[in-house]
Amino acid sequence: MAHVIIANANQDRYCATITQSVAIQKEPINVWEIIGNFTGLDGWVEGVRKTQILSKTRRGLGAARKISFSDGSDVIEYAVGWKDKQYISYIATHGLPLDGYHATISVLPKGKTSQVRWTAFLISDSQDRKKFEELLESIDSFYRISLRNLKARLDKPS
Repeated sequence: MAHVIIANANQDRYCATITQSVAIQKEPINVWEIIGNFTGLDGWVEGVRKTQILSKTRRGLGAARKISFSDGSDVIEYAVGWKDKQYISYIATHGLPLDGYHATISVLPKGKTSQVRWTAFLISDSQDRKKFEELLESIDSFYRISLRNLKARLDKPS
């Protein structure tokens, strides 16, 4: 299982983590060209129609983006951690049915190949367990499909 509920402080609060990863047959610098493009999600993240920058900062801490999905929903995220060629951490502040969402996408070198890992911590104060588990399954699947899209895009012969 790629996700786990890690806390249930009371009947109305759930916390969980999600982790998905994929091996890609490209050097980390090539993978980072895509991961490090804070608004370049429409080429690999499942269901993204467009992404627009909301801040003067386009890369690095404080960069803000609005992601518009093909289902009509929008999510606003802020970069809260950034190390070039290694990882981006971000929080969602609008658009998710959660009280807290923090995620990190990391590019880990494995020789001349790369391991991309997408992890998240989620918290909800307003859902029953069944609805929270359904949301976890949905996000887990979203990560898995998106990483598969990234792999397909990068593993194509040049």
